[in-house]
Amino acid sequence: MPGYLTTHVLDTAKGRPAAGLEIVLYRLENGARAEIGRKVTNEDGRTDGPILPEADFATGTYELVFRAGGYLDDTGFLGDVPVRFTMSEAAHYHVPLLLSPYGYSTYRGS
Repeated sequence: MPGYLTTHVLDTAKGRPAAGLEIVLYRLENGARAEIGRKVTNEDGRTDGPILPEADFATGTYELVFRAGGYLDDTGFLGDVPVRFTMSEAAHYHVPLLLSPYGYSTYRGS
């Protein structure tokens, strides 16, 4: 199975997908952090295609940074929400974010 990475964002306070939220993907290697992807969520709270497609997939440590501050501009409490994780095999990794104005959670989805 080829590896790739997908994500989506759900606004748990509003009970709907978080549309228009910017997400930045970084690869972490040897103490360096390199941006390798940037997307914005659509009306379903998903990106139009994998944030890390099969052709660019490599195992390693990554960080998704959800630019929540621009989406949750009414509270000013949360800014960027970083989620750091390791992809250790070629597989489909799905890392969603459940977001509200004062908190968030994530998990490895399917």
